[in-house]
Amino acid sequence: MRPYLLYSDGKGQIFEDQTLYAIGRAGWDALPVPATEWIPLPEGGNLYELPGRRAIGEDVQTGALRLCDKGWAVAAFIPPAHTGLFLAAYETEADAPTLPLFCYTAVGWKADQYWVTAVRIEKDIRQEAAGYDEEKIEAGTASLLRHYPDNRLVKHLMENCCMTYHCPAARNFALGRWECPVPSSPACNANCIGCISFQPAEESIVSTQDRLTFKPTAAEIVEFTVPHLVQAPFPIVSFGQGCEGEPLLMWETIREAIVEIRKHTPRGSLNINTNGSKPDAVKALCEAGLNSIRVSTNSAQKGLYEAYYRPNNYQFEDIVESLKVMRSFGGWSSINYFVFPGVTDSEAEYEALRKLIQDTELNMIQWRNFNIDPDWYMGKVGLQDTGDMLGVGQLMELIREEFPQVKFGYFNPPMERIKGDFSAAFAGGQY
Repeated sequence: MRPYLLYSDGKGQIFEDQTLYAIGRAGWDALPVPATEWIPLPEGGNLYELPGRRAIGEDVQTGALRLCDKGWAVAAFIPPAHTGLFLAAYETEADAPTLPLFCYTAVGWKADQYWVTAVRIEKDIRQEAAGYDEEKIEAGTASLLRHYPDNRLVKHLMENCCMTYHCPAARNFALGRWECPVPSSPACNANCIGCISFQPAEESIVSTQDRLTFKPTAAEIVEFTVPHLVQAPFPIVSFGQGCEGEPLLMWETIREAIVEIRKHTPRGSLNINTNGSKPDAVKALCEAGLNSIRVSTNSAQKGLYEAYYRPNNYQFEDIVESLKVMRSFGGWSSINYFVFPGVTDSEAEYEALRKLIQDTELNMIQWRNFNIDPDWYMGKVGLQDTGDMLGVGQLMELIREEFPQVKFGYFNPPMERIKGDFSAAFAGGQY
């Protein structure tokens, strides 16, 4: 099965070019995609026009690679629980605008449907598009705002995250289920190139959402998280979200909240989504009752990590230590691993990932799609030659084979799943 290349006419219409097969991109290279690595575009996916970019395809007659000059290139956004295996292949014109902070997966057309180069990496259905009932979300939002009229965090989560940005985690909170997001810090100690909540005015891209603007109190956190832990199915409370800074900068407030939460209920998992920059703070939180950590990283290589995160007053070794600290307390450790085909699956990155797993006794890899303009990212971190590539699919197979104890997924697992059948599907609130 070889899907045809897609192009856009610049007016919102997309067409297939039956003289060209769709191909993919890894690093700087355009190359054919194995037939086994195409899947139908999952529900909740979208297509993007890529202005100033001409798609590269494989001529159906000659097998040669050439540009499609009929319109602009097209890429796909693939929904949560899926990991992209190849980027869209295109040639960028000199005056092309920088692309917004979304993922750009290769896409094609065949047998009356769109196909993308991706794999479903997670069975959990918590962010399935079909699982969101807009009327119930609106009712849940109104109920939370009514029950917590003076809570700034609830107001932020419902009015901004849920109703304005349609954040899946905030929408689930409105529905009273699963993972409850807890933005905790307006400040950050990294200057990530692709930060989704803050971009300098001189940059050519804008953040996709506004950052938290206040420091929550422990009382505000406890007020709505305790009822969620008590009442929600498979509950998780997660400190730290993409719409804010670094939660470890507010570790004292989080520690106070954890201590108070655990006075009221032992139920559920207490997780932090973090850059892992302050191992001593992680230790203090574990002592208070934190039992899960997810550390975000674009790479297991120090140089590439620091080129992207541009850390202030911490270094790559600190994030490794934070993962070790969580494991020393018997907690669950994950990395939020930004997958960029051609870089994540380079031989150098593979060896660095192996070492990270071995050194930290990592529990889980969350294979996340990297939301960034590919050319812009590689230029910013100075990647001119990525070296030999394994392929994202093969990388996953190699890691599974060598480290069968390391779980693959896309979301923070609830305590019931950590302790039980991790491979089970999450359907209808039941495993």
